[in-house]
Amino acid sequence: MLSKRTKTMAEKENSSPETPSLIPSLPEDIIIDILARVSRWEYPTLSLVSKQFQSLVASPELYARRSLLGCTEHCLYVVLCEGENKRWYTLRRNANGNRSLVRIPSLPPLTRGESFLAVGSKIYVFGGTNDTSDFSIYCRSHTVQPLPSMPLLPMSDTRAAIIDDKIYVMGRLGDFQNLIVLFNTKTNMWEPEILKPDIELHGERRSLDSCLVGGWLVLANKMYVNDFTNYCLIYDPKENIWRPDDTLRSVKMPTACVIDDILYYFPTFLDFTDNDDYVAINIRTYDPKRSCWGVVKGLNKLFSKMKSFRCIHAANYGGKLALFYSGRYGNYCTRYGNYCTRRDVRSKKKIWYAEILLERRHGGKIWGTVEWCGKVLVAEDSCNVLKCLNVIV
Repeated sequence: MLSKRTKTMAEKENSSPETPSLIPSLPEDIIIDILARVSRWEYPTLSLVSKQFQSLVASPELYARRSLLGCTEHCLYVVLCEGENKRWYTLRRNANGNRSLVRIPSLPPLTRGESFLAVGSKIYVFGGTNDTSDFSIYCRSHTVQPLPSMPLLPMSDTRAAIIDDKIYVMGRLGDFQNLIVLFNTKTNMWEPEILKPDIELHGERRSLDSCLVGGWLVLANKMYVNDFTNYCLIYDPKENIWRPDDTLRSVKMPTACVIDDILYYFPTFLDFTDNDDYVAINIRTYDPKRSCWGVVKGLNKLFSKMKSFRCIHAANYGGKLALFYSGRYGNYCTRYGNYCTRRDVRSKKKIWYAEILLERRHGGKIWGTVEWCGKVLVAEDSCNVLKCLNVIV
């Protein structure tokens, strides 16, 4: 016979089922309003709660509400070249505060010579081979949409930059001719105007053909391009004029980025005594309004850790400076004197990431504070960072 206490406990268990979560019982508009205020870093976890949450965190209504509430966030997308393959990754902030590069398998594979450009919540990809179509990636849902056909086909080995809502795409038409076409991001259409960048300077006919394998960037609404010979040109779209420039001729564009109309550049040199790795000594700045160079202060500790690396890429991460660099570990080579004679196939590569807060202090000096620095990926030795893009989601 059951005691009174046992009977009472049994009655409570039968009469008090598990209390369901209150959120699924709320109207969907209210759920969206709540989720819009949650960091996007938590969405992968929230999508595991239920099928309803999985659908909501990918819905356009949620991101429209985030924009309305001013809850958008900056997110870094990274293209890694792994041998013959190019793959998409995103920088994820983990629950413990660390960062890691996570592959996005749903995005399409890439070929050779594409150009990438982030505009708002989209990434534009312009084909690098003659048979590659152009497309955009909507990063809020990772959906891919083809772009209208270029006015001129086929164009290969493209480079892209944006000025005043127009994307300038430079590429090679056929074997010799270089042309620039314009894509309007507001109308989602190509402009009829076609620019011919071949120019004559000081009696010498110069072609931008070598710049297709060099680099370019936009600073103060002007396009700077250079090649492997450090020859630099500026294009002003308002005047439609190309002119030579000596100010940035030593800047290697892949190691540079622009934040608030200030150029940040990483001068490097080869260290022939340490596996022919590069060594960084500082971060230089260039202010086009003042026409002056400077150095970012406060980063000596960071550069003491960056004793050697093989590549470096920088990006504007919502006003912060995002820095990716890589270095090998394990046996790399057998030396003969100061020369490397054999690469060890067992060597791996660590990809590191540093997030730097920038601040202009008294006297106009720019100081940097490292908010986070650490390893984000271990990959094969052939893996390299090809591009890093700042997207708003």
